Amino acid sequence: MLRLGVDTGGTFTDFVLLDDGGGLRVHKVLSTPDAPERAILQGIAELGIGSAAFKLVHGSTVATNAVLEGKGVRTLYVTNRGFADLLTIGRQQRAELYDLQPQVLPPPVPPELCLETGGRLDAIGCTVDPLTEDDLAMLVDTVTREGPGAVAVNLLFSYLDPTAEQRIAAVLPEDLFVSLSSRVLPEVREYERGMATWLNAWIGPRVAGYLRRLEQGLTDGSSDNDKSLSVSVMQSSGDTVAASQAADNAVRMLLSGPAGGLVAARYVGAAAGHARLLSFDMGGTSTDVALIDGEPRLTTEGHIGRYPVAVPMVDMHTIGAGGGSIAWLDDGDMLQVGPESAGADPGPACYGRGGRRPTVTDANLLLGRLQADAFLGGDMRLDMAAARTALDGLARASGQTVDDIAHDIVAVANEHMAQALRAISIKRGADPSEYVLVSFGGAGGLHVCALAELLGMQAAMVPVHGGVLSALGMLVARPGRQLSRSHVGLLEQLVATELEAILDELARQGLRALAEEGFEANQCETRASADLRYNGQSYTLNLPWDGIQATGEAFHRAHQMRYGHRLDLPVELVNLRQAVRGPLPTLELKSVADTPAGKPFGYCSSAGLDHPVARYWRHELAAEQVIQGPCLICEQVATTWVAPGWTLRVDTVGNVLLTLGQAAPVS
Repeated sequence: MLRLGVDTGGTFTDFVLLDDGGGLRVHKVLSTPDAPERAILQGIAELGIGSAAFKLVHGSTVATNAVLEGKGVRTLYVTNRGFADLLTIGRQQRAELYDLQPQVLPPPVPPELCLETGGRLDAIGCTVDPLTEDDLAMLVDTVTREGPGAVAVNLLFSYLDPTAEQRIAAVLPEDLFVSLSSRVLPEVREYERGMATWLNAWIGPRVAGYLRRLEQGLTDGSSDNDKSLSVSVMQSSGDTVAASQAADNAVRMLLSGPAGGLVAARYVGAAAGHARLLSFDMGGTSTDVALIDGEPRLTTEGHIGRYPVAVPMVDMHTIGAGGGSIAWLDDGDMLQVGPESAGADPGPACYGRGGRRPTVTDANLLLGRLQADAFLGGDMRLDMAAARTALDGLARASGQTVDDIAHDIVAVANEHMAQALRAISIKRGADPSEYVLVSFGGAGGLHVCALAELLGMQAAMVPVHGGVLSALGMLVARPGRQLSRSHVGLLEQLVATELEAILDELARQGLRALAEEGFEANQCETRASADLRYNGQSYTLNLPWDGIQATGEAFHRAHQMRYGHRLDLPVELVNLRQAVRGPLPTLELKSVADTPAGKPFGYCSSAGLDHPVARYWRHELAAEQVIQGPCLICEQVATTWVAPGWTLRVDTVGNVLLTLGQAAPVS
């Protein structure tokens, strides 16, 4: 069966097709934000596989966009008596500590949609306030009167006993989307559990509707209605899940696309001999940065917009800086870039689709780092005159030339991305110079050398298929589930057999879910871990589970390494976790053909340089070919600017390895 990886971004939808012979085909189409499935179906048609049997794995921005744009469905929030304003109060943390006039934001759930009921437990699972038949009748009446699109149920300590939440779900209409906290996130911290449950309900129907339309479109587009078709979705943790199971877990798709990029970065980095990577994925709308040391890190302290998301997701930092980021002058006539983006429609001015505001892409075109006749492999010609017109007004307003303002736009965008990379590395104790900077996304290669220099890094890599790397990640991601359950207590006082029983049950849950996708237990692996802290602390460290004594000793060492000290305090267990993953998909990057070294297909001028710059087609470069910068490497899905002082080398599978001031990058 053919395998197709798809990443739906804000500007482009990327495709990577693995054919029967193990070869890869890449493709891009403009995204259709109003109906993302339309771009996917268009790309499938253009690839010519609409009537074939294939497995589709894709990363979707539907969940993310619904949250960021506030386009969830009308959701009723059900909690215990006295806790209706739980999501509004939150943790009483101000986003801007010294802002004396903070913006008043609307509550996540309007007060009229917050319903209080019984079913309250205490910290050991005993009933404090029972759930009565009158409570259930009132709930049914409220649902009938308000007509919500979804219901989120978050009862205190429901992870100890989910019976009350299950009784509530049983009396609600079968066609109503119901999200239970005991299923979404069976962990301590009622606020974070409540936010995850509400987010899951708020966007769940949107995700379900999208997946339904996509699957319907795939079926309708085939002349053979009996063809074999499998659709999976990337989760925020970097594992895939069958589309039939994804809608019930919409909150786990909030970093769906970016997670695919990290999975692929780890894969191609390992193939090139690099395990320690600092990655940045620069697309048309945003840039995602992350640190990879063997495996992408997961966090349960992520955020989407202003909302905390406590489900496991890849640990990354996202900023509004992409190729489509709009440049503008603030009230003090200071140049700003982003976070507003031109998106896919109309897009940057140089796309010739009606955009008139200056963007990073327009600036790169005027600087000669994008080529009007070589964009998307020559399939899309850029409008130089439109880009110059867009930047001209900004240049005149700032008293500069168009070339100067183009330089400044790129410099400001670079500094935004460098700050994000510092936040994910230096601020966490990692020295960027000990890592390789991996650039991907359609716009990443234009900025990779400048960012490496800003961070004091000597080595960088632009992976093969880097312009569609997130889509490639869909093909090398494993099916899997991240399961957890709170079990709070001092580690030395807990019973090992009870903890092992909980971990075994979590493993069985994951294996059952993967069995529904056709994977046998002997094809899967489990990895147990625990969230631990010193007694009295709020935050935890996650460590592999190796029994009570060994895991406790490992926690002391980890705390010493992370914070520089260890305490003479008891260690407390908070959560048990079980990662259950299916088999690793087979995909082998083809070696570059043994051909003569690629020759320039032309030369161009570049602002700031007094000599022509050679242009190469990436697919014509030979293995171990070395080129001194400056030069431009053009390909179907991206462009790489090799700055002066940098040396390029192509490895055996086509990765572009870059080194500052050396003839060959160090491993």
